[in-house]
Amino acid sequence: MLKIFKITSNSTVDYAAEELRKYLRMMMPECGSVEIEYDPEAKDGFRLGLMQEFGLDISDAEEPDLDDILYIDTDENGGIIAGDNPRSVLLSVYEYLRQNGCRWLMPGVDGEFIPMQDIKPVKYRHKPSCRYRGQCNEGSEYQSNMFEAIEFTPKLGMNVFMLEFFVPAGYYRRYYSHWDNDMNRNPEPVSDAQILQWKRQCESEIAMRGLMFHDIGHGWTAQPFGIDTSMSGGSPEKIEYNNSLVTDEQKACLALVNGERKLWVGYPNHTQFCMSNKRARRTVAKFVADYAEKNSNSDYLHVWLADGVNNHCECEECKKKTPSDWYVDLLNEIDEELTAKNLNTRIVYIAYTETMWAPEVETLKNPKRFALLFAPISREYSYPLAVTDENPEIVPYVRNKNRLPNNFNELYRHFKNWTKDWYGANLSYEYHFWRHMIYDVSGTSLSKVINGDIKFYKKSNINGVIEDGSQRSFFPTGLAFYTYARTLYDVNLTAEEIAEEYFSAAFGEDWRKFYDYLDRLGGAFDHAYVSGDTYRAKHKGSDYAPSESVHYDPERVERLKGVHKITEEGRALIKEHYNSDVRVRTVSVRLLEFHALYADMFADLLALKAAGKDDEADEFALKFKAEVGKYELPFERWYDHGLYFYAIGRLVKARTKLSDQESIMSV
Repeated sequence: MLKIFKITSNSTVDYAAEELRKYLRMMMPECGSVEIEYDPEAKDGFRLGLMQEFGLDISDAEEPDLDDILYIDTDENGGIIAGDNPRSVLLSVYEYLRQNGCRWLMPGVDGEFIPMQDIKPVKYRHKPSCRYRGQCNEGSEYQSNMFEAIEFTPKLGMNVFMLEFFVPAGYYRRYYSHWDNDMNRNPEPVSDAQILQWKRQCESEIAMRGLMFHDIGHGWTAQPFGIDTSMSGGSPEKIEYNNSLVTDEQKACLALVNGERKLWVGYPNHTQFCMSNKRARRTVAKFVADYAEKNSNSDYLHVWLADGVNNHCECEECKKKTPSDWYVDLLNEIDEELTAKNLNTRIVYIAYTETMWAPEVETLKNPKRFALLFAPISREYSYPLAVTDENPEIVPYVRNKNRLPNNFNELYRHFKNWTKDWYGANLSYEYHFWRHMIYDVSGTSLSKVINGDIKFYKKSNINGVIEDGSQRSFFPTGLAFYTYARTLYDVNLTAEEIAEEYFSAAFGEDWRKFYDYLDRLGGAFDHAYVSGDTYRAKHKGSDYAPSESVHYDPERVERLKGVHKITEEGRALIKEHYNSDVRVRTVSVRLLEFHALYADMFADLLALKAAGKDDEADEFALKFKAEVGKYELPFERWYDHGLYFYAIGRLVKARTKLSDQESIMSV
């Protein structure tokens, strides 16, 4: 009989012990009962607890509550599984199981590969390469999948989960209203109150696993004034209606743009406030501090300005300083309010869109409270990050007349400007799983980009990444997401090593055939072409390409039509491996079967765009969405239909102009 002794009394250690018991019994179904007890004096069996309680060295953890150290020293009967904080104990349990052959490839029980074998001894100590390793909610969400995503996070060695917005209504409504699949599924409206309850439920799941909880992001520019940030805008009718709900007193605090103080395109979360207004700034600072006091479970509060671009206040006082300077003023006032309340809440501020331009005069007074989030949303994603010898001149900030750079050299120079007198924590907010998992049809290109990106960030004093992306980024496989997590955990791993580990677990002995099939398929689409990077390279420096669409390229038509030949060969491979004794392999193959249909139709759509048949492409896109939508329900745990066709709809409509707003929000 195996025994598990908890050396440390902590709810996350309790959970770690239960997870260890569950998977030990799955690996060894005939091992009998596995008992769990609390005994700080235990000398045998599995002993789970803090490294400090075992007298183990943790001197390489600069901040033990943030820096994970995993320690394992076991034999066939048990041993020490420890970490420098409770979360790290859980991570060590999963690493112990991973070294015994377990793999978690996708969220949920159908994404697990658990071998049936006796346990083997493990001796291991590791401090993950990057401090911050996590994801943020995005796309179209449903609650049971959010639970699976949170559960999945530490199984891959990640330690951060972020929930954006006070009430993430837009994400949940996109799924439950089935906006992009209402021809196949009836709407299931959910209220803001229900969504708020679900957010709190997710927070409890995050806390149970000891994950660092990052909270909010956008919303602070409207919610403190009593404006409901869960409102969506968009249509002229919605914009007019939403603005009718804003009082004159509230409007006085909003940014003056084009001579009016009102909601920007009807979205509170896209609306800046008048940051030179001392009363408005103080209102925001007090609101942040009050929220931090009430929501003490938030380890990091992300205090961002509004989303969108070229929407900052144009009043005479605001024009005296850049948005980033006013932003730093606001952050300093927030720090004062938090200090007055004796709160140690950490604040994350963001270099994003127009705050990519660093402040010119203002500096943080208490930098220890803050972490800088570098969010290069306008970069190109079809190749890994790199800084060349080219040293482009930074275009000066001009209020509400800015074109965001997609040249990473220029973006990186902005980051260096932000950090020239900054020695605090730096992390990145990335978008690989927002739209770009859709633009790389195979996932093989994106996985290599991600591996290179994280290596670049680690060398550049950016100590981790939070991905703004769907929690269902596993179509056609989970390779890209798996690569993301494993590279953050160990930057020495190559993309090829990670691909072999993933595909051999997902597809068995013939894994290379499946990888090669997807790689060929991705090459036929061409990640750079689908993402628009090829277009941008051809028309560098110009927003316009007369009589051309982003994807107009007649020479590509035959190449895209050739996708059908590749998927025909893929279907033969799928047929040979259609059923498996290992559930995750059956699921992985069925995902590829569905993906072959998707790839054929996406290729046909892009072939119409390449030929310049834009009207036919628009019409075909509706058929594409309806046909693929028939298969959403069986695969929705891994495939985000709402986000896919929201992105594809924007891609189809990208015609001749790539304005800054379009390049950020759609391309």
